[in-house]
Parts: sequence; C-alpha cells; structure tokens
Amino acid sequence: MVNNFSRSTSFNRRALNAESPRVLNVSSPKALNVLSTKPLCFTSSRVYHRLGWVSRLFPVLILIGALISFIILLHGGYIYVLPSLSQAFYGHGVLKFNNSSNVCDIFDGSWVIDDDYPLYNASDCPFAEQGFNCLGNGRKDRDYLKWRWKPKNCDIPRFNVHNVLEMLRDKRIVFVGDSMSRTQWESLICLLMTGVEDKKSVYEVNGNKITKRIRFLGVRFTSFNFTIEFFRSVFLVQHGWMPRHAPKRVRSTLKLDKLDDVSNEWINADVLIFNTGQWWVPGKLFETGCYFQVGNSVKLGMSIPAAFKMALGTWASWVENTIDTNRTLVFFRTFEPSHWSEKSRRFCNVTQNPLLETEGRDRSIFSETIFEVIKNMTVPITVLQVTSMSAFRRDAHVGGWSDNPTVPDCSHWCLPGLPDIWNEIFLSYLLADYGLPAVNGKQYWMTHD
Repeated sequence: MVNNFSRSTSFNRRALNAESPRVLNVSSPKALNVLSTKPLCFTSSRVYHRLGWVSRLFPVLILIGALISFIILLHGGYIYVLPSLSQAFYGHGVLKFNNSSNVCDIFDGSWVIDDDYPLYNASDCPFAEQGFNCLGNGRKDRDYLKWRWKPKNCDIPRFNVHNVLEMLRDKRIVFVGDSMSRTQWESLICLLMTGVEDKKSVYEVNGNKITKRIRFLGVRFTSFNFTIEFFRSVFLVQHGWMPRHAPKRVRSTLKLDKLDDVSNEWINADVLIFNTGQWWVPGKLFETGCYFQVGNSVKLGMSIPAAFKMALGTWASWVENTIDTNRTLVFFRTFEPSHWSEKSRRFCNVTQNPLLETEGRDRSIFSETIFEVIKNMTVPITVLQVTSMSAFRRDAHVGGWSDNPTVPDCSHWCLPGLPDIWNEIFLSYLLADYGLPAVNGKQYWMTHD
C-alpha cells in the first residue's frame, strides 16, 4: 500500500466529499463561421437578416463571456487568498516548491530521516512534563527522534528559533483542548526556549508546575513580551453535574449547546488552536455515568458521533459570533490516532521505526466531523490535519517510558517528537495566514535548507 513511508494524505476542508478542489481551465471556444463563402451580393435578404441579428448578438455574447471569465477568476482568487478553503494555498509564501505545479498539500508526504533532529532536549526544558520525556525516563533507542515530515511537492522551512521569537513578539497564543493540546503547548515552549539566553525570563505566570491537573497554564517570554497559554477543555462544551430528576445512571452531563464556562478567557487571543476527541469515548462518558444534555433535556439515546457534531456546532457558532477573525487567527487540529494493540488499551507495542502502512488509523470519524462542520462556517478556520501523518508513528508514543512505567501509554507522544512537527507546520501556516508585520524592515520566518 505504501512504500518507503510514503502515501497520499490529501485532506483539506473540502476533503469530506472525497474530492480535492480543482482549478477549472477554461479554453477559448472555436470561432463560429457564420458568414457565407459566397460573395455578399448573391446573399438573400433572409441571410442578411440573420447576419444582422448575429452581428447585434455577438457583442452581447462577448460581454457575457467576459463576465463569466471574471467571475471564475474572482472565485479562484478568493479560494487562493483563504488558505482554509483550498489546498492550493498550502505553503503560499512559506514553503519552497520542488516542482512546477506550485500546489502543495502540506499533509501529503512521507517521513524521512533527518540527523538535525531532535530540536531540543526535554531534560533541559522545565516546561516539558516528566511523563513525556521518554529519553529521560529510560528509553534507549533514538531513532524515533530523527524523523522529519516531507511534503510531496514542497519543503517545510527549517526552524529558526530567533526568527520565530521575533515573529511572536507582543502576541498571545492560546491552546484549548485535552492533554494532546497540552503536549503541543509544551513542545512549542521547549522549541522556543532554545533561543532564549536568560532562561529565568521565561516562567509560568502563576508559578505552577506543569501537570495535567491544572485547568490553566500560561508561560510568559518576558524578553519578547508574549505568552503561550493552555486551557484544559477536553470536550470544549460544558460538563455539569447530574440535573434534577435525571435517571439514576446519570451522574453528570455534557451540555452540548453551551460552550465551556471558561470560553470568555479565550476571546482576546491573537492565535487560538483548538482540539478535542480523546475523551469522546464510552470509557470517558457512558461508563462513568456521563450523558448528553440539550437545554433541560437529557439525551440518553444520543450517540457519541451525533453529540460530537452538535458540540462542534456550538463551538462554530461561538467562533462566528464572538471571535474577531480580523484580529484572531483560529486553528483546529484534527484527531491524533492512538496505536493500542487491542481495544482494551492494555497492550502497547511501540516500534522502533514508523509503520509502513497506516493500518486504517489515517481516518477518524472525529476528523471527518471537524471538516464537515468547519467547511460550512462563515469565517476562515485553518485545519491542521495531523491524523494521517501521525498514523504512521507507532514508534513515537510514550509506551512504557513515562513517569509511571507500570501503565503503558500508546495515546500520548514523547517529547521531543511528533508534536514538534505539528508545531513546525502550525508555524508555517501562522506566517502565511497572519501576514505578520516586518521587524526593522525585515519579515521574520524560518530559514530554508
């Protein structure tokens, strides 16, 4: 199915219909020979009448054709300008193309060995959780650290920490989601810490230690006047206690029509990165007595996919009505596949290298629902489609190298590792989408090879 760790992973916001956006090539119609080959003096009056009618109609046809061509060009330009609507924009102004098509789906590619990785040491980063520091927890092989994502038709720019720090100056970056979001948050901070001389100038704003139990974490980079924040919101919608008169099996509910009660804290960010999915499983919901609620009604028979879609609809309405997308860039990262060897999640087999095939993990009902909801939104949202590329990376999981080795983990990822690649892609979009201002007359970004 896939050779040399390469396969097509062409997904975008219009990919739910299993059809990539196409550029229409409109060729000029052949000229119609409407004149007789006979001398004009031998032409009948009826022919003269037809010729007069055609001559009057011809400018009208020219005008209609020009109008249609203008509409097609305008539509194509609209798609090109908004990266959230077409893969034709992927990498515009950021990626270095290596063929003549100038079209790059950044998520269509393969994993390649690169000795320049990893980009940091988790043991030197005070914001990396001990549970994700696989090397620090005794993992001996290092091959999993050496893989870089290579898009098929372009190259992701090399990470230049000093340029990125300047790019983020005076900004507020906010991650919202579950522990996978927190892992990406930690990864980004560790990447940026490598370019800060005074490590003490980077600190958690409330003096908290980085743990999974804290609802809010914020790290400030004093020298560059920006913060990178994380809000724990595993469902994005409100989780409440058992409503009055509910059946005994109902201990709590997800209020699908109400966004998380801390959502007001997200509003004034310059960049928002959302994710959800890992907690939308029976073991985290029904088996704990958690069911779905809409208004005052508990929906005992509602399926998880239907509830997930309704919750995303609530999130989408909140973004459309609350977020000023002229100021705030909004990203949504798709579902991150796990690699448990059985559904009971008791056996975790971490490999030394990426898989040759995705074993069906490149598709997810959650990722498909994310695309379906976002494609109908009225504001631009950039989808980070990490599902397919991550499906190969059975080698990158924490496994038995966490801070609690008796509990295997084929859901979370080692740091450094795969989340660093998510962040490199995120940063490439950030420049393309943001149109960040120049600093001292120069536009800062990541350097190419």
